[in-house]
Amino acid sequence: MRHTTRTAIGGLVLGAVTLTLATAPAGAGNDRDGSKDKAKQVKLQILSFNDYHGHLEPPSGSSLGAPFGDTTTALGGSEYLSTKLTELRGTNENSLTVAAGDLIGGSTALSGIFHDEPSVESLDAMELDVSSVGNHEFDEGLTELLRMQRGGCHPVDGCYFPNDPYEGADFEWLAANVTYAKSGKTVLPGTWVEEVDGIKVGFIGMTLEGTPELVSPTGIQGLNFADEVVTANAAAKQLRKKNVQAIVVLLHEGGLQTGTYNGCAGISDPIATIAANLDPSIDLIVTGHTHVPYVCTLNDPAGQPRQVTSASSFGRVVTETWLTLDKKTRDVVRPLTTSTNHLVLRTVADPELTAIIAKWRTLGDPILNEVVATVSEPITGGQLNRVAETAMSNLVADGLLAAGRADGAVIGLVNPGGVRAELRPEAISSGGEAVGEVTYGEAFNVQPFGNVVVNLDLSGARLTSVLEQQFVARGSRAQLVLGISAGLTYDWVASAPFDSKVQNLRLNGVAIDPAATYRIATINFLADGGDGFTRFLPVAGENQNREGVAEDLTAFISYLASGPVVSPGTSRVNELP
Repeated sequence: MRHTTRTAIGGLVLGAVTLTLATAPAGAGNDRDGSKDKAKQVKLQILSFNDYHGHLEPPSGSSLGAPFGDTTTALGGSEYLSTKLTELRGTNENSLTVAAGDLIGGSTALSGIFHDEPSVESLDAMELDVSSVGNHEFDEGLTELLRMQRGGCHPVDGCYFPNDPYEGADFEWLAANVTYAKSGKTVLPGTWVEEVDGIKVGFIGMTLEGTPELVSPTGIQGLNFADEVVTANAAAKQLRKKNVQAIVVLLHEGGLQTGTYNGCAGISDPIATIAANLDPSIDLIVTGHTHVPYVCTLNDPAGQPRQVTSASSFGRVVTETWLTLDKKTRDVVRPLTTSTNHLVLRTVADPELTAIIAKWRTLGDPILNEVVATVSEPITGGQLNRVAETAMSNLVADGLLAAGRADGAVIGLVNPGGVRAELRPEAISSGGEAVGEVTYGEAFNVQPFGNVVVNLDLSGARLTSVLEQQFVARGSRAQLVLGISAGLTYDWVASAPFDSKVQNLRLNGVAIDPAATYRIATINFLADGGDGFTRFLPVAGENQNREGVAEDLTAFISYLASGPVVSPGTSRVNELP
């Protein structure tokens, strides 16, 4: 593994590594005008991925699906991701492996129950060099993120292997736009520099500015999340002052597109606008967050083409980018840049990663394989489809209501981003449970965040107002549809203006009274205004009688165990033109 030494530069932190790297042979490429000797250039391979989310084991339902050109191929899993990275590196000595955030957090049970130490160990084994932070790196708060970077045993759970305590990540997380409000200093290094055959290559790492809406406010108190464009342009200026001309941005923000996994059909905001405004000195933009694969060539503010890439999620895709570095200008010969997305096929497993999985499985299987419930039919949706009503989100909302009912709750609400997996009767875990049986690990995969179920009072008018906030655009998503518990129904009129879209709101067939009070069961993340649902927050002088009820996973498992689980369906929201 590479280890960096760091020096602070103007509030951002640069990590400088000097390696003996091979010069590209004559004929490897041309400069901007194609006139110079090719031997005066260096080829640098950058392998990138994003949104790993602790997927050590192959993800279920793991094809890319429509419209990305692959609907059946089983992809992903750390054993195969590692093999693909090794294959792509080949004998090339000028190769760096980078990531664009959400490596941890929202993770599968094998990593999540151990606070993502398995995820970091797997990424170290894959020889990851550097990554931006993403919003999910902050799921357990800044203090836990710093532990993940620097090492040390968990403050509550302790050391999982007392004779081999957690040492921290060998790779560097970058957080150029995340600063302490009081000091203005970045919470982690903002930039990282690698020397490639004597040429400095700088990396700027950032999460999306909207991270505070996506994580629990208690874990990020005292932190500022700055504008991505302003931050990157300032960091690029500082890098250039240090004679770093070749610059790459690692950004945990992205867009949507409708082409193949190597396409860029109709790439959307926010990345389209961000890319159009990032300084022309930035030569490559590696992105994430939306879980959408793409390879785009978009013009910078000077009108010059620049590559913007994303590698889907869960280790299913690796992006291979080749940069040509000019030894005289020490910059990227931009017209010669190429990027390709490669599928991570499950062909040959890397035995080192297989051993890491087995190590953590030995510790985790007694917990993960415990059968907690049965399910009679597939229950789909949740975060896999955040823009429409889904059965999975509705099921979780039903569980919240069940947990809160003793305290007077009559409605359950959950955000789809908090519902991370589906329940499928045919899914069989490593414990070999029977068809239809749901294990603790499978339930954990649905709700991995450790939120608290809370009850609070909302007026009928406020409830309607909260539901209206579903239809506010959030980055690349035009809307974010909550899971709602049985008995609550409404019409969603797409053509109606905002604050008039939710109509015919009823509870058990009775119209919601704007002046009446309704007890709501939800998770603390939403109650605190997460995902942009700020209308949950009390106004001055308002007493919502907020009361903690249970841990969300415990409540969900209790609800599942109450009887054979059937799909709640998607008939609670009536979408109208």
